Amino acid sequence: MSMFSLAGRHALITGANTGIGQAIAIAVASAGASVTCAGRSSSAQTVSMIAGAGGEARELALDLSDPMAARDAFAESAYDLLINNAGIIRRADAVDFSEDDWDAVMDVNLKAVFFTSQAFARALMSRNASGKIVNIASLLSFQGGIRVASYTAAKHGVAGITKLLANEWASRGINVNAIAPGYIATNNTEALRADEERNAAILARIPAGRWGRAEDIAGTAVYLCSPAADYVHGAILNVDGGWLAR
Repeated sequence: MSMFSLAGRHALITGANTGIGQAIAIAVASAGASVTCAGRSSSAQTVSMIAGAGGEARELALDLSDPMAARDAFAESAYDLLINNAGIIRRADAVDFSEDDWDAVMDVNLKAVFFTSQAFARALMSRNASGKIVNIASLLSFQGGIRVASYTAAKHGVAGITKLLANEWASRGINVNAIAPGYIATNNTEALRADEERNAAILARIPAGRWGRAEDIAGTAVYLCSPAADYVHGAILNVDGGWLAR
């Protein structure tokens, strides 16, 4: 299992306070990495859970509503793993969608992903080090969705910049890949699960027959961060219970 070990690695995970980010942080720490849980909200619970299991973790305040918030985050620590998980969502019919909701989602979900990755890569290149970036994409990197205009645009963008950065940085020893979660039971999907009609329609299409759990994403993140994925560049791995295959 040494191919999947993250011992000696130092990871920064955004949005690690809850949901998918929390599950990834716990899994990455369990695989041996030292984890920095970064985000606007406190990740104290995640840090406590990791420490209680014998892992190493700390918090970092990082408000990615400012897309340049991470520009200095990598200067003092030898990070070699970055998981861009932080994200927000706004829902409204396209004819009613506001500019503020468009900009808020694009700033956190796309612009911050790019500039956080840029800052991370610059730090790696300055010390001639290799590393791995894992972006959290979405089924809406491939589909249109309903009532989530800026989220869909941003997640299509995440898929695109994942490929672009892989093209530019693979030769520098930096792997850039993404995970496209399916319908996962998190805060972001609470409204969908509360809508009986939408919930039933979603479940009817998922071959696995259930909503995903945050933990379902964590193993894929560990894999993409591990030596087992050293020759994986520019991939977007669907973890969706079979949704896109239907």
